Amino acid sequence: MCSNNHQYDKLVLCPQCDMLVAVPDLEQGKKAVCPRCSTLLTAKWKEPRNQPTGYAISALMMLLLACLFPFVSMSVAGIVSEITLTQIPKVMYSEDYSSMAVFFLIFVQLVPAFCMVAIILLCQHVRMARRLKIELARILFKMKTWCMAEIFLAGVLVSFVKLMAYGEVNIGLSFLPYCLFCLFQVRAFQCLDRHWFWNEIEPAPAICQPLQAGKPGLVQGIRLCQCCTAILPAQQSECPRCHTKGHARRRHSLQYTMALLITSVILYIPANVLPIMVTQALGSHINSNILEGIILLWSSGSYPVALVIFIASIMVPLLKMLAISWLCWDAKSQSSHDSETMHFIYEMVEFVGRWSMIDVFVIAVLSALVRMGQLMSIYPATGAVLFALVVILTMFASMTFDPRLTWDKANSKFALHDNEES
Repeated sequence: MCSNNHQYDKLVLCPQCDMLVAVPDLEQGKKAVCPRCSTLLTAKWKEPRNQPTGYAISALMMLLLACLFPFVSMSVAGIVSEITLTQIPKVMYSEDYSSMAVFFLIFVQLVPAFCMVAIILLCQHVRMARRLKIELARILFKMKTWCMAEIFLAGVLVSFVKLMAYGEVNIGLSFLPYCLFCLFQVRAFQCLDRHWFWNEIEPAPAICQPLQAGKPGLVQGIRLCQCCTAILPAQQSECPRCHTKGHARRRHSLQYTMALLITSVILYIPANVLPIMVTQALGSHINSNILEGIILLWSSGSYPVALVIFIASIMVPLLKMLAISWLCWDAKSQSSHDSETMHFIYEMVEFVGRWSMIDVFVIAVLSALVRMGQLMSIYPATGAVLFALVVILTMFASMTFDPRLTWDKANSKFALHDNEES
């Protein structure tokens, strides 16, 4: 006999460590985290429907203003170059670097704008077909990771330091609106609680077996729907709420992760050796790769910026690949590494991985703004595309890795305890 939803509506299955947690009644502004891995499970926001909507509408308005006016300008020897946000992909496309233009359009403009529109439509219960509503919600949470507006803004600030060595740099009327857009879109995601959000779309499916908080889901024969956070029987492949197919653990997680990781390692070498940028000045062409750019910044006295680029573009991708390799090895082997330590490594990989795109966005700004004929022009090169692919592949590698695998060895004590009781 199936238990009613009200009996288990406060149970949440942790998506990171698979622990079933009983969430108490939360006060406004409070959040519940997993007691085993400290992953955020749910939060109770004041006006949970209107807050994300307000921030999303504000973000879209700021993005519209940011696209209407000049973004930044540069003056060298009396020659002025000025760009808008919409001109950046156009310039890269005109220079036969359509791939760079696509990266910019998708990660900086289209995906953030789509997510804000989706938040408004879903939070305000705009009338639409149930299937469309579910698909929109599924895409929204998948696209969240690929919103890189704030990373592009950091790239703009880094490019300012480089450009100041050549001429006078000024911000345009759209610079402040774009900064506000970055702030509002990040805040809109922060105020959107995934657990509450899906329960608003449709109540969670009924659970037909007894559950006990404080035990892993796999030990109890249940699994988490990674899309809508519903608790399902482990053998049930399709979620009745969001119709997403899944398993107790991601199928072939380690194989997919290692395949993506090996590909990124192969591309990492030419991405750092080949030039990422070509500078044309007074008829001469200067090719520079990532390390040469860092050395140039360091020699010119821009130590903090050089350090940021070195960490984000050299150290982070390398350490991320090593960390993912270690996570895969630990999940596959019978080693006795602390699960909490391995989980911390995984969270760090997830957090810092996107920020390696900062160098790609620096090149996008420089190549769009520095267009002064024979006096000075900057063009993207092959290394920039390869480096962007390295970042994207490592992001996919961390997404395909199932972090619950690092906790499964620790779950054996729960299974042993159940056997002793029986």
